[in-house]
Amino acid sequence: MTTVTQMKCACESCLCVVSLSDAVMKDGKPYCGEACANGHPNGQGCGHTGCECSA
Repeated sequence: MTTVTQMKCACESCLCVVSLSDAVMKDGKPYCGEACANGHPNGQGCGHTGCECSA
């Protein structure tokens, strides 16, 4: 049996894979940071290379 310890950030256009122990949890879903978890209120992305989640 395997335990899932990492998941893709729940933000659709984000490519990040986050460790569940470090993830920002919101509504039971893991996000790589506050910007993704809050829906990018200021249009700022997570800052990780290749992610277009601020667009």
